Amino acid sequence: MAKASLFQEDIPKEERVFYYSSEEDDPIKTDEQVKKVEVRLPEGYEFIPKHWWKRVYSAVLFRLFWIFGQWYEKHYWQAKFYGREKLKEAKGKGYVIYANHTNPFHDVFGPAVMADRRIFTIISPVNLKVPGIGKYLPYIGALPLGKSKEEKAAFNEAVDKRLKQKKVLVVYPEAHVWPYATKIRKFPAGDKSFKYATRNNLPIFSMTTTYHKRKDRKHGDLPRIEAYLDGPFYPDANKTEEENRADLAKKAYDSMVKYSKKNSYEYFIYKKKNK
Repeated sequence: MAKASLFQEDIPKEERVFYYSSEEDDPIKTDEQVKKVEVRLPEGYEFIPKHWWKRVYSAVLFRLFWIFGQWYEKHYWQAKFYGREKLKEAKGKGYVIYANHTNPFHDVFGPAVMADRRIFTIISPVNLKVPGIGKYLPYIGALPLGKSKEEKAAFNEAVDKRLKQKKVLVVYPEAHVWPYATKIRKFPAGDKSFKYATRNNLPIFSMTTTYHKRKDRKHGDLPRIEAYLDGPFYPDANKTEEENRADLAKKAYDSMVKYSKKNSYEYFIYKKKNK
C-alpha cells in the first residue's frame, strides 16, 4: 500500500487490498522505516517544556489544533462521536483512552474531539520526522517513546505527571496504523501499555473508530466515520498490578471488538497470505 494512497480520494478497488503475513506488519512505512534507520530522540529531549514561553506556545497551538480538528472531523470525515456522556464518570481525575489505530489523520484529531479536556498521545519517535508537522507534535501533546534508560524514566515521569494534572493520555495498543481496517488486531505489547492506568489507579476508556459508506460522492469512495466511547473500566484494588493490566487489556480489547461490529463498509481489504 503506497503512502500516496492515503491522500487520494478515489483509489481503484484493485489497489485497496493489503496482503499481510502477521498482524504486526506495517502497511504504511516512513522513509526511515523503509531504510531501517532507527530514529532516536534529540539529546536532552524535554518531555514536558521547562520554559514558560514553550508552555504558553504549546497551549495556544493545542487550542488551534483542537479548533481545526472540530472542523476537520465534521466536514471531511463527516464524523459522529458517541458515548461522550460516559466521561462524566471520570470527572475530577485523569484517564486513559485506548483506541484502534486505523487512520493517520483522524487518529490525530479524533481523540481530541472525543475527550473533554487536553490530550497527550503516546507516539513512536519516527513520527517526529514527518515532514511539516513532525516538529510541532510535541507542542500539541505528543509523548514519544524513549529508547535509553534515562529517556524511558523521563517519559514515564511525564506520563504520570500529566495524569496527575487530570489530563487525558491516548494510547494506540495495536501499534501499527492499518488504514480503514474494520478488524481489531491483537495488541503486540500485550497488556504492557495498560500500566499507566493501573499504577496511577485511574480509569480507562476504549474508543473504536468505524467506517461507513457516504451518501454523497464529494470525496469519492472514502468512508465516513463513527467513533464509539466505552467505559470507564477501573483497576481493582484487590488485584495486583499485573492482574489489573491483563484485566483492563481484555476489557478494552473486548469493547473494541464489540463496537467494531458496527462497521458497515470496507474501503481497504486486508487478506492474510497463504503460507
